[in-house]
Amino acid sequence: MTIELGQGTGPLRGLKVVEIAGIGPGPHACMILADLGADVIRVERPGGQLLAGGATMLLNRGRPSVALNLKDPEATKVVLELVRDADVLVEGLRPGVCERLGIGPEQCAEVNPRLVYGRMTGWGQDGPLAQAAGHDMNYIAITGALFGLGQDKSRPHFPGNLVGDFGGGSTYLVIGILAAVLEAKISGRGQVVDAAIVDGTAHLNAMTNAFVASGGYREERAANLLDGGVPFYDVYETSDGRHMSVGALEGQFFAELVRLLGLEGRCPGQHELDRYDEMRALFVETFRSRTQAEWIELFEGTDACVAGIVPMSEALTHPHLVARETFVEAHGMVQPQPAPRFSRTRATITTPPSRAAGEHTREALAAWGVDDVEGLLERGVAVQA
Repeated sequence: MTIELGQGTGPLRGLKVVEIAGIGPGPHACMILADLGADVIRVERPGGQLLAGGATMLLNRGRPSVALNLKDPEATKVVLELVRDADVLVEGLRPGVCERLGIGPEQCAEVNPRLVYGRMTGWGQDGPLAQAAGHDMNYIAITGALFGLGQDKSRPHFPGNLVGDFGGGSTYLVIGILAAVLEAKISGRGQVVDAAIVDGTAHLNAMTNAFVASGGYREERAANLLDGGVPFYDVYETSDGRHMSVGALEGQFFAELVRLLGLEGRCPGQHELDRYDEMRALFVETFRSRTQAEWIELFEGTDACVAGIVPMSEALTHPHLVARETFVEAHGMVQPQPAPRFSRTRATITTPPSRAAGEHTREALAAWGVDDVEGLLERGVAVQA
């Protein structure tokens, strides 16, 4: 594989990013940066790590993989050599680890004062939990976000790792990096971006925070406007055991929902709170009278705010997503397109995920201008998979 810099087509073309490989939100953030045109070099430990590699790991697409033994001081020098001409470094290790390896913010700033140093953690760089292990559900648990998730009054339900790792994590890391890069172009000085999942999730959940502050919010599941507490914003089972999502909040949308369900003259008014149990029972009975496919055919394209809930395998072929090319086939695999979209500097998928940690060590280090790559390989400082 031949590696050349500046091949990205998105608005971040020319931005150079050094990624100290981690799992979850860090790689997702670097996938976004690579999708948007940045040149990202992924520095992994030899052999890789759990959930971090493989030819189908889409979070690693768009950038080469280099394997370095970071416990070797010579490997530290290689990272600092990469940093010298980079705009951004991203790492997702526990606080203090990069400093001990010799590639912390201060060490990197000595060779590149304009570097933006992005740090991705769950708890943040400080605070009583900073050094504790944790995962997505733990981080969203203490922010109040997990408490309200799901429509089961007896227990909360977590939505995979979407809310913490990717909602409050990688998304906010990318926002912070882009803001700091813009500022650095004005000031000529880099800075540390401390992206903590707890901070991002709390910020992501600002609307619920506002509801609680208003005094009109009940801190229990399935008891409020957007959590299934009202029958016109909920999920209903169909006759074939599948489900429809109903989000008819506004009056005109509620009226259209009732009309299409054939419940005009029978359904209670939208704001008759004391008749919500009656309304919900009507909706349950009606949706169970037809298959999901039949309901989709009836509702699709209307203003009733109803959509079928489909698994990923069916989402790939949904007519709307096909028309927008939300998912495309690239490198033998159907995968999501870069997002968002740009009118002039369209982002594209460049290279597939690496098959193994260090697959591109020789070519990538050479492309980034590192000297004596063959010597590094011979001495075991770098590893070619």
